[in-house]
Amino acid sequence: MFLTLIQKEMMHHILSVRFVALLLMCLLLIPLTLSINYRSYRQDLVDYQEAVRLANIEETTVNPKMPLEPEIEVSKLILKPTPLSVFAKGLEDSLPSYLGMTRNGVTHGLPSTFSAPLSQLLGHLDFLFVVSTVFSLLALLFTFDVVAGEREVGTIRITLSNAVPRDLFLWGKLVGGYLVFIVPFLMSFLFGLLLLVWQGFPLGEPDVFPRVLNLMAISLLYIGVFFAIGTVISTYLDSAKTALIVAFTIWVFAVLITPRLGFLAAKVIAPARTAQSVYMEKKALRDDSKAELEKQKMKFIMEIRPDNQGRIVVSGNKIDEFMKPLAEEHRLKFQDHANRIDRDYKRETKRQEQLGETLSRITPTSSLIYLATNLTQTGKVQRSNYLQTGDRYYDMLHTALFSKIDDYATNRRYNLTTDIGQIIQPPPLATDTLVETLRQSAVDVLLLCFFAVTLTTVAFLKFFRLDI
Repeated sequence: MFLTLIQKEMMHHILSVRFVALLLMCLLLIPLTLSINYRSYRQDLVDYQEAVRLANIEETTVNPKMPLEPEIEVSKLILKPTPLSVFAKGLEDSLPSYLGMTRNGVTHGLPSTFSAPLSQLLGHLDFLFVVSTVFSLLALLFTFDVVAGEREVGTIRITLSNAVPRDLFLWGKLVGGYLVFIVPFLMSFLFGLLLLVWQGFPLGEPDVFPRVLNLMAISLLYIGVFFAIGTVISTYLDSAKTALIVAFTIWVFAVLITPRLGFLAAKVIAPARTAQSVYMEKKALRDDSKAELEKQKMKFIMEIRPDNQGRIVVSGNKIDEFMKPLAEEHRLKFQDHANRIDRDYKRETKRQEQLGETLSRITPTSSLIYLATNLTQTGKVQRSNYLQTGDRYYDMLHTALFSKIDDYATNRRYNLTTDIGQIIQPPPLATDTLVETLRQSAVDVLLLCFFAVTLTTVAFLKFFRLDI
């Protein structure tokens, strides 16, 4: 009986117009977006290699033995594109293209979207967008009338009058529709993967293939959530037309509005400064410190008594001896103040971001995006690793080079030695393993499971109490 119900539901969907729309979306969107985005990745990789080559040339022109201005970038940590970005661009294009190391701190290079064409205003068309936006809507179109449609035409009474249990009836609707939905979806995804491998995509790498499988699994779970949402709507409404309008309205809020509304609310509730304002604040602090030291230096020179001929003879070594402890005191004071500014800025941005994440997770779309971008190494985890690697690189340069530079030595142009230090190469960008990524994204996995189970339970409870 159960298999008969599933077959009946499958034939109902296969003979409908929506199945034709699903086939077109699967055959066109998934392979096409994967292929185009892989071409984009290969170009980004070429640009990255060229940027690294130019950065290495620039580093050779910087002589740490000569006076080094605080604003000069002595080295760069350049962001390397990840091949998994073909599935989800995430934050990759909005991250700084490089992190520049200066004595004033870490500067952020312009993101790749700065010089991007006007089409960037419309967003990315990638696999994540197709699943989160297009297939979520199709899932609602497959389920908005599973109960309401049959109630409207009266066929549900005939079916249930044949001693068909209500739970089997609804399970047959859900399983049959879901199978019809995911079979062409999986086939098109497999075809897209074969197309990527043919173009040279490293699918066989140990850290790539498991992430792709997990991405597919959470995509199927996400589609299942919207199947449950459509079923709940269909069991609560009598008219299929009304159910369609309500389903579309819920889709607009769940997919398009609520995820963005959470971060807008967070900016109002927990405002934070920008990275550029923090950098300028530290720059102004260093300039003030330098001006104060110059003032003390001039005061010391003016207090020197003239010789018998009325001339003021100033010894460079004497000035250096006087300025050295003052310069060290100001350097430590500046470093302490700069660290406090950085801590306050990170605390503000972290609080704002966490609040935005929490508010946006009201809908399953946000959980899918966070989880998928972390799996493809283009999300919050990778951004955090990138910025932390930049901070670690700056600390290495500060120890090896910046802390040994004296701005106030009068003979620094002539008597500098190799003790000043050398420019060291940036460390490799840290990446998390798949297990660590899933552990950090456990909240989103649990939320997707919670939505699927809870909404399905609500649909069944309502259907059991429904007056047919």
